[in-house]
Amino acid sequence: MADSTIIALADAIVAKLQEGTFSLPCEIGRGYRPVVELPALAVAKVTVIPKSLAISAATRADGFYDCAVDIGVQRKVNADDSAELDALMSLVEELGDHLRGKKLDGFTAAVWLALENEPVFAPEHLEQHRQFTSVLTVTYRVRR
Repeated sequence: MADSTIIALADAIVAKLQEGTFSLPCEIGRGYRPVVELPALAVAKVTVIPKSLAISAATRADGFYDCAVDIGVQRKVNADDSAELDALMSLVEELGDHLRGKKLDGFTAAVWLALENEPVFAPEHLEQHRQFTSVLTVTYRVRR
């Protein structure tokens, strides 16, 4: 396990997503910024990015590490093709379902807490860049 709790968690999320089978092909990896060139988005790009860490007391010696990790989903699209956009919205939901309530094989100490999808999609990316962008935020708790 990496020294950083949130990095180890992000890596375990990548591994969990990579073992999944989804309705659309996608490239899944960890990063620090979801900036890619549009020609590189022929398939959905899924970027797992550490977002935030909150630590609270569990006992005198231990703490609860609540780690939030963003999962960005991006792909170049025809902004007028509703079927293509619907398929991407379904992919985002599938990714969330693949993680929701499940243990991470690479980090069994992490307990799933919550999942948010904000934005469900970014209208400005669709309009200005012809790019579908959606962000899932998943939160896990680690006691250490």
